[in-house]
Amino acid sequence: MEYDFDTPVDRYGTWCVQWDGVADRFPVPDLLPFTISDMDFRCAPPVLDALQRRVAHGVFGYTDWRNDDFRGAVRDWFKQRHDTDVDPASLVYAPSVLNQISQLLRMWTEPGDGVVVHTPTYDGFRKAVGGLGRELRGVPVDDPELRLLEAELARPDARVLILCSPHNPTGRVWSDAELGGISALCERHGVAVISDEIHADLTHGEGVHLPWTRYGRGRWALVSSGTKAFNFPSLSGSYGFIGDPDDHAAFVRRMDTGEGLASPAVLSLTAHIAAYREGAEWLDAVRAYTYGNLCLVGERLNAAFPELGWTPPQAGYLAWIDLRPVLGGVGDEVLQQELVERQGVAVMPGGTYGVEGFVRLNVGCPRGKAEAGVEALVRGVRGVREARG
Repeated sequence: MEYDFDTPVDRYGTWCVQWDGVADRFPVPDLLPFTISDMDFRCAPPVLDALQRRVAHGVFGYTDWRNDDFRGAVRDWFKQRHDTDVDPASLVYAPSVLNQISQLLRMWTEPGDGVVVHTPTYDGFRKAVGGLGRELRGVPVDDPELRLLEAELARPDARVLILCSPHNPTGRVWSDAELGGISALCERHGVAVISDEIHADLTHGEGVHLPWTRYGRGRWALVSSGTKAFNFPSLSGSYGFIGDPDDHAAFVRRMDTGEGLASPAVLSLTAHIAAYREGAEWLDAVRAYTYGNLCLVGERLNAAFPELGWTPPQAGYLAWIDLRPVLGGVGDEVLQQELVERQGVAVMPGGTYGVEGFVRLNVGCPRGKAEAGVEALVRGVRGVREARG
């Protein structure tokens, strides 16, 4: 089946965070946005069809996620897509991946405890950990022998590692050896693992995602959602697997009683089931298309600035670009002023993720928009260099 990813879809006036909400992050109106990580594409046709059928039914009463259709769809997706057997009995449900992470942090940590993450760090982790009064501790994502990671895990008050797999914003896919080493270290030091795998279905080329269910020892949880890969985040909904039966029961009890979230959004269940049962072809097409956008970014950047040597990430549609080789010690503020005020684009600065000198360019969009974004970035970098003499 052919899919049209080239034709733009007008998202203005739909309460869209990326388009309508760009003014909340950037001070200049009418910017072309390459910011929050959703895609500018319509959902997979099977998902849209399933949603339309469910809406036509017309009754939206309380719903139970503990049904064979949902559990079976998740189980079969992991087997078919990731060659991994998962136990549907260990499944849990929550409104979002970040909600799951917050609930698990409440269960497994106390205020002041250390929570380890890799840097650069998805800003949602920073907000969740800080908002709960826990201490965020970063370890560089490039830590080939895991020595820096072990040093943080060995601290007496380190309680949880939040593993972003694949990693946001770099798009790194962790290898079997790396995951095995991380698992062994966490077990050795008694640190629980929360593996956020929402980008798992967006790998490219030789990048092979390996679910944490293969590596979990001691206290662990895998949290994920179809909302990222199939582009329906506003429908909400996520699921997870929790290794320990007592922890699983405690999580379900917390959601059912303390949080009052026993009934999920039925359209989220509908979308997940349709995506996992019938959406694989669309997903493969969108992965290929966004990878083409990433290759375009590489071609244009490296033609303009050969010293960058930028290569597409192993996963995702977010181009994490280190501009330090061409801009030296120029801070985020200088480049952002050039991009916003002169080039008319909104691009997330590296400082949002804890590392200045980078940008995160979202190219989950029609190719024409991706081209406009990378060309604006090239002009912006040149503008900053010219202004510096």
